[in-house]
Amino acid sequence: MKKLLTLGAALLSLTFSASAQKMASCCARPAGNLSASATEAFAMLAADKDFSGGHDAPLPYSYAGEGKMIEFKTPDGTSGKGFEIKSATPSNKYLFVIHEWWGLNDYIKKEAATFAAEMPGVNVIAVDLYDGKVATTPDEAGKYMGEVKSERAVAILKGAQLYAGPKAQFASVGWCFGGGWSLQQALLAGKQTVGCVMYYGMPEKDVAKLKTLNSDVLGIFAAQDKWINPEVAAQFKKDMAAAGKKVTIESYDADHAFANPSNPKFNAEYAAKAHGQALTYLRTKFKVKA
Repeated sequence: MKKLLTLGAALLSLTFSASAQKMASCCARPAGNLSASATEAFAMLAADKDFSGGHDAPLPYSYAGEGKMIEFKTPDGTSGKGFEIKSATPSNKYLFVIHEWWGLNDYIKKEAATFAAEMPGVNVIAVDLYDGKVATTPDEAGKYMGEVKSERAVAILKGAQLYAGPKAQFASVGWCFGGGWSLQQALLAGKQTVGCVMYYGMPEKDVAKLKTLNSDVLGIFAAQDKWINPEVAAQFKKDMAAAGKKVTIESYDADHAFANPSNPKFNAEYAAKAHGQALTYLRTKFKVKA
């Protein structure tokens, strides 16, 4: 009996050790490109059933307003896509709108059109980080988000920057998946960046990278968010302070994706207030009058 107990304990120890190693491997920061760590950490949520279960399929909607789909060359030798609404007058001001985990659907085109109408003199491009794929179910959205390669997303954003030109001024706004990539866009654009708005997206955790930001950041978060929670927002504030950069954190007593009208957790009052804050911030950065 004593031998059996000893053997059982040894097997339990080995099992626990293997599980711990597996957990460490799963949760470790990805090696290599640190810009990938924050965005890939968020992409791992695609496998979280609670996360996908909190996103009902978007209600049918068709956008039929101003704007057109465009293609541009990307540094990896292929091409990227976006939805562009050009300023009525020539302008070097560009707002990049970055979609949620659903992809560049008609809701995002509508958001792009809203910003374009509210900021005359600013070109608006909704950048497609899914290369044409648009999800209509949570399962599809999780699949597409999980398939995004950081290198490809970076190439698409750089291609859009090249399309805008070397004299362009950039600001960005994004939600959820796009919130994290809005911050990455601000980092990638370097001295051409004038502003960044991120809605409940995964912040960059590398202070050395944050030190390279050329602008402050407006972060809009949800206090009831289980994933991009208040602790994540508080750590981002600390990291930005350590980097010597300014961040304004706006927290709403709402759940993740509260600004998405097709989400069951949509809060019309908070969404309108948050949009007003984002608009005021962006108008200030682009020096656009109300």
